[in-house]
Formats: sequence, C-alpha cells, structure tokens
Amino acid sequence: MINDETRRKLRELNLSEVITILELQQRDTDCITWPFDERFQRIVDHLYQEKYNDRIQRLIKLSKFRLPKAEVNDIYYNGRGIDRNAIQELSMAQFIHSNTNVIFQGFTGSGKTFLACAIGRQACKRQIRTRYVRLPDLLVEHDEAMLVPKGGSKLLKKYSNYGLLILDEWLLEDLSEDEQHFLFELIERRHDCTSTIFCTQYRKEDWHGRLGGGIHADAIMDRIVHNAVWIETGSMNMREYFSKHRLQ
Repeated sequence: MINDETRRKLRELNLSEVITILELQQRDTDCITWPFDERFQRIVDHLYQEKYNDRIQRLIKLSKFRLPKAEVNDIYYNGRGIDRNAIQELSMAQFIHSNTNVIFQGFTGSGKTFLACAIGRQACKRQIRTRYVRLPDLLVEHDEAMLVPKGGSKLLKKYSNYGLLILDEWLLEDLSEDEQHFLFELIERRHDCTSTIFCTQYRKEDWHGRLGGGIHADAIMDRIVHNAVWIETGSMNMREYFSKHRLQ
C-alpha cells in the first residue's frame, strides 16, 4: 500500500490516476501475484487512457460546438441522399491532414450543423484543435477587435491556428467591404495548411455575388472551392422530422 507521502507527490505531479489504479490493484488478490512489469504496464495503460480522455473532453469543450454531443454514429441517412461512405471517410479526419475543405450545403434545418459538429468531434478525438463559430458571430468579434490596437491581427492569428475551423451560417448575411477583406485574409492564412468546414444554404453559383462580386470574391472562392469536398444535405427538415418522432 502506498503511503501518504507518495500519494502527495503523485497528486503534486498531477498523477492522481496512478493512485486510483494502484488502489484497484491492491484490492485485487490476483493482481498481487503479477510480475512487476505487468503491473507497471497496466498502470501506464490506465494513466494514458485517463489523460487521453481528459484531453479529448478539454478539446471538445474548447471547440464550442453548437451541438457538442453530435456523433457520426447518430447521423440519420434515410431519404436524405447523403453519401454514407463520404461521411465515414470524413470522420477519419484524413481530409484535415490533406488540408481539404468541406462544404455542407442545404436548406435550413437539413442537418448541416449536426454533420459539421459530428465531424468536428471526430477531429477532437484525434487530438486536432477545432473551433466552431457562426459567421455572424465571427464578424461581430471582428468589429470588436478593430476597436483595440492590433486587435484585428490577433483575431486573424487566433482563427488561423486551428487545425479545423467550422464556419456555420456561411454567407447568411450581406458582407461589407471590410468584412470581405477580413474573410479573405483569414481564408488566405488557412489556405493549404489547415481545413475549414463551411455550412451554407447557398449553392456554389451564388457564392460570388454574396461575397461582393469583386476581386475579394474571386480570391476567396479560388482558395476554398478548388480543394473542397461538397456535400448536399438535401431538403428534408431534420428538426421537423425528429420533433414529430419524439411526439409519437
């Protein structure tokens, strides 16, 4: 049995999980007979799993998902026309390592946010720093950042460094010239070195006009669309569907 001083040292080292597994081993009469190497290996395995789980939960919390409990296994496919294989492939997060963008396009309520958050959660499980943000909220952050010295550059640096960025409600509102320039700078910094998921109601042919129709629109689209997986989420209203089935 470990003494109080050893417990204190383990807690000071942020290794309280070792105390737990040692106590479990001490109560297991079979475990006492195991060789030291086997007992130590099990301690390390337990510690690794606990630390891994803590890190994943921390990444999920910091991601600020709109739907933090969204899971790939809970995605409903029947009648939506969504390619299950494509979603399963995205869930492996290889698209992030190849700096590929993903675009979920469909009507309001078609499940774009759920799909994006489910894929984002998978990225967190692979220890990839992820962040979800609605574009309207990001633009408010931009306006506030411009009121302080170097606020704009700090905001760009913040959102450029995520391995996966989820931009929901993409192009929902008209953009000012300053906002177009900000988005261009953000997309430019993320181009070919990170991945972004866009959730939008608008088809590709509508993007140019909604981005202002000028050179910023050309540049933004060139950096997003040429290296993107485009997935249409269909016209089924998932909120309405699940609301009806909950009442049955």
